[in-house]
Amino acid sequence: MGKTLTEKILSAHLVDGEMIKGKEIGIKIDQTLTQDATGTMAYLEFEAMGVPRVKTEKSVAYIDHNTLQNGFENADDHRFIGSVCKKHGIYFSRPGNGICHQVHLERFGIPGKTLIGSDSHTPTGGGIGMIAIGAGGMDVAVAMGGGAYYITCPRVVKVELTGKLSPWVAAKDVILEVLKRLSVKGGVGKVIEYCGEGVKTLSVPERATITNMGAELGATTSIFPSDEITKQFLKAQGREEDYTPLSADIDAEYDEFVEINLSELVPLAACPHSPDNVKSVAEIGKLKIDQVCIGSCTNSSLLDMLKVAHILKGKTVHPDVSLSIAPGSKQVLNMLAKNGALSIMIDAGARILESACGPCIGMGQSPNSKGISLRTFNRNFEGRSGTKDGQVYLVSPELAAASALTGYLTDPRELGDMPEFKLPDYFDINDNMVVAPVEEEKMDSVEVLRGPNIKPFPVSEPLAKDISAKCSLKVEDNITTDHIMPAGAKILPLRSNIPEISKHCFAVCDEGFYKRALDMGKSIIVGGSNYGQGSSREHAALAPLYLGVRAVITKSFARIHMANLVNAGILPLTFENESDYDMISQDDELLIENVIEQIKSGDIIKVKNITKNIDFNTVLSVSARQKEMIYAGGLLNYTKKMAK
Repeated sequence: MGKTLTEKILSAHLVDGEMIKGKEIGIKIDQTLTQDATGTMAYLEFEAMGVPRVKTEKSVAYIDHNTLQNGFENADDHRFIGSVCKKHGIYFSRPGNGICHQVHLERFGIPGKTLIGSDSHTPTGGGIGMIAIGAGGMDVAVAMGGGAYYITCPRVVKVELTGKLSPWVAAKDVILEVLKRLSVKGGVGKVIEYCGEGVKTLSVPERATITNMGAELGATTSIFPSDEITKQFLKAQGREEDYTPLSADIDAEYDEFVEINLSELVPLAACPHSPDNVKSVAEIGKLKIDQVCIGSCTNSSLLDMLKVAHILKGKTVHPDVSLSIAPGSKQVLNMLAKNGALSIMIDAGARILESACGPCIGMGQSPNSKGISLRTFNRNFEGRSGTKDGQVYLVSPELAAASALTGYLTDPRELGDMPEFKLPDYFDINDNMVVAPVEEEKMDSVEVLRGPNIKPFPVSEPLAKDISAKCSLKVEDNITTDHIMPAGAKILPLRSNIPEISKHCFAVCDEGFYKRALDMGKSIIVGGSNYGQGSSREHAALAPLYLGVRAVITKSFARIHMANLVNAGILPLTFENESDYDMISQDDELLIENVIEQIKSGDIIKVKNITKNIDFNTVLSVSARQKEMIYAGGLLNYTKKMAK
């Protein structure tokens, strides 16, 4: 029996376990990336491990999230990360060089390699045939130190692409169609592998758009084959030597099958407030809009920008619409400036933003109250834009640009004939915004620069004999990491200061949570299904840890967040019977007796609700290795213990 592309790459990197679906495996990691919102904590954790130099083939730190510097905090974080990189063998992409996923695709990603990044949209690298996975910062720190990265051996879903996209229908519409069919929970425990003749009609930037938003499926990652189109892209980036042809075997067997005829797709939009709330433009109707934002790691490539410039050429943005455009990298911005496309955008009335994440994470450009915003981004969770009642729709750049001109949601097919858009034979290459680390013999002379906002990693304790604590919060289904630990211009600068950022924990759901959790001293959180979906931010585990949360009991967890809870030493439990969720109220006194003995005897953990005088069973779905981490009080304690 042949192998899928996913199985080929994972097998080649396997260092622990067996390739059995559903079982834990450890894989060697070739490359890592961090961004500044997660990077400070990842590097504090790396320092705590005592490893002098990274052991990966390439590790890159990007500054792209916290670039709105309205205080000293972000600038101090950037200085700290830059000095750590110089000392410990990490390449440093300076602010202004671009969004991590866009730049990594352009300059560093290699087909067949493994990449983990402390950002949930790291699967963008699947667009050039990488196994690229979003992870918590601590997992990235361990990988930089030479440790394996552990995942559940995934099921593989074959998405067979046939046909060819119609004019003005985009790659964004492909992934929105997949989300419509599979939902935000449909990819959990799976890799989405794209195959078929339709793949040959998609450029690397288009493929990257699709793999980028695979994160919204809850998938481990998504991947395209590495073919002649991949080779052409790498050659244009001056990296032809990095090319390797990679594809699934003809007789490969898959766990699931989805077929999408590209020719049948129409322009789509994800409606508020979920990426899988997808409707066609025709179904939504003539919707008046207030704002359009074009960019983010999903749709900020040169190809995207050239299409936008063509649509805007000689026209003016509607007077009721604010249009902002953020090219994804310095390379893209510079090429737009040289070929005149940037001037076209400015002439049309667009506001040009720096090459950074910006509005996607609530860093500026928040819409007006109850404002309707069309965005080419990947998430439209409630409040993520920075406006609590903002109504965010996720659309393609083509649809966004057309709508910016008319003032309402507009089908881009109304634009008429579409010219052929081609990537250049050669991109402008200038890596002067990437700072290389010092030579190993000079590393001792480098001083790590710490500002007053950079606080130590919060201390976790080994698992206690019993957990007796009140329920400090009960939340519904699909709670995101944006709910648990919000982003935005006011909060992101506190990412390296857990005591301060914890004051905002769960503020979206319950502004009284912070004080209540502190007053309780230790507590348990109860949640619904798909708890912790969205961003990879480990702060959504570290802040509850700091506030005394000892366990989280839910109907189900999102993959990365559950791993982050284990890494932090917080017990992640799921209800054996989901109906027991209804039997718990906030402030109920819960008791888990003889926790360690229960874990050692099996996966069923009995919980007593002292307040209501009832017992219920929960399930601890972790590996033997993760159990040891929980006993130790988290991954950092476990790593130190194993190193002795």
